[in-house]
Amino acid sequence: MVAEPDGPDDEKPQSDEAHSAFSRPAGTDRPAPPPEEDHPTSEFALPAGLTPESQGSGSAPGTGSASGPETTGSAFALPSTYSFRDSPPAFTPAHGVPMVRLTKEAPWQDRMRTMLRMPVAERPAPEPVQRHDEAGPAVPRVLDLTLRIGELLLAGGEGAEDVEAAMFAVTRSYGLDRCEPTVTFTLLSISHQPSLVEDPVTASRTVRRRGTDYTRLAAVFRLIDDITTPESEISLEEAYRRLAEIRRNRHPYPGWVLTLAAGGLAGAASVLVGGGPLVFVIAALGAMLGDRLAWLCAGRGLPEFYQFVVAAMPPAAMGVALTLTHWSDVRPSAVITGGLFALLPGRALVAGVQDGLTGYYITASARLLEVMYFFIAIVTGVLLALYGGLQLGAELNPEARFITHDRPVIQILASMVLTLSFAILLQQERATVLAVTLNGGVAWIVFGAMARTGGLSPVAATATAAGLVGLFGQLFSRYRYTSSLPFITAAIGPLLPGSATYFGLLGVAQNELDRGLASLSTAVATALAIAIGVNLGSEISRLFMRVPGAVGGANRRAAKRTRGF
Repeated sequence: MVAEPDGPDDEKPQSDEAHSAFSRPAGTDRPAPPPEEDHPTSEFALPAGLTPESQGSGSAPGTGSASGPETTGSAFALPSTYSFRDSPPAFTPAHGVPMVRLTKEAPWQDRMRTMLRMPVAERPAPEPVQRHDEAGPAVPRVLDLTLRIGELLLAGGEGAEDVEAAMFAVTRSYGLDRCEPTVTFTLLSISHQPSLVEDPVTASRTVRRRGTDYTRLAAVFRLIDDITTPESEISLEEAYRRLAEIRRNRHPYPGWVLTLAAGGLAGAASVLVGGGPLVFVIAALGAMLGDRLAWLCAGRGLPEFYQFVVAAMPPAAMGVALTLTHWSDVRPSAVITGGLFALLPGRALVAGVQDGLTGYYITASARLLEVMYFFIAIVTGVLLALYGGLQLGAELNPEARFITHDRPVIQILASMVLTLSFAILLQQERATVLAVTLNGGVAWIVFGAMARTGGLSPVAATATAAGLVGLFGQLFSRYRYTSSLPFITAAIGPLLPGSATYFGLLGVAQNELDRGLASLSTAVATALAIAIGVNLGSEISRLFMRVPGAVGGANRRAAKRTRGF
């Protein structure tokens, strides 16, 4: 039996199961309401003298207009302000959302970078490459392997975006969906959410020690390439074993070879700025002495700041000693400049600017701050030697920078020797040394043709040459399926602003602040031109190469996160 409706709220028929335990039994009358003075007024009741307005009338509250009886609205009825002409667009368009397909022929760097730059909702589902059982690998072990691989890449100087792409590739190859890697200067973390109703699993790892070993970096890239390739069976145990071998491998060059490479780099740089054979030998000796002193400080546990201070003092001291001996055929400025080339942190500068241009501002700020500390250490070491020389009566000539030297063949050979020495210092594989040496020679030819022959701005010429270095480096890396750093970092060595840095420091030491600060500003502008040129060349190479995107030839997602507002 159905109870009688009590009011407007009971207009809809109720089933027998919908009866409330507090409903009035059938056949009984409703009790009379209490007297008016004993009935409290509700806070939601209308004050006396006001009438309720009709729903959907559109009149403003408080106008006192009333029209028609009050009706009961449905929860599914359209709002009174809804208009079909002004309706918002549907979440899913009529033509549907284009499905994203990633071609497996493209390198994994481009495929993973494409997915990282697209919204999470538009990423395609992962297709497990390494599948060995139905249950799949253990999630914590996959995350731990991913963090260890990312640690080696970040410690080796790889950019933050490339590290995230590598971590993303490893997790997707083992079938983990909804993974979000995060990379900062010293911290890596990754979060995996199994489903929308399960708690996420998060793991992190701290990078406490960084070192330059491009041979180890290339080995890690080969491991990632094998993991992401369906033709190769790489289980978690096999990946851990190969990662342990990469960690245990010794450097390809012994310590004495690295010391000789530091000397060769300084000597070749001194020839680039006008030095002769004697200057080459003296600059090489100063750089090797500074390198050995830096190794001694590192063995005693001193921070890198003091290592750079100690390493910058011997070349500057040798330049001051040559000034005091009054050798007419030796340029002390070339000796000091050559020693500075071996210390300028070009690798960290390029990585910092690249992280900033790709949107990783925290990592970029930390790396640029590290570059600033290294630069201050070099300034401190050189200024100590220059101040000591001035007190002893050394006459250092700042006008020597305006002497031009047109020796194109010798300078091209010197630039290639400098690049070769730089590649050895970076612990590169022997198979990549020849390619990066040729890349450095091409960079110096472009710079000399634009700045020396064409008379263009040295900063613009440096940016153009660095852009070609980045372009060729990306092409070499795509050909060999490895990182682009071994083909880029050493090749920018001849373009580093060693001469502008020295003459800026000399101006500060001689109390000529205007001239010194102007020269230091030129050095900073040249360094930024190198970093931006390298990044622009890399982006241009990806722009013209076929990069997987949405069906229909959609362009690659930009790296920029915001539009500036």
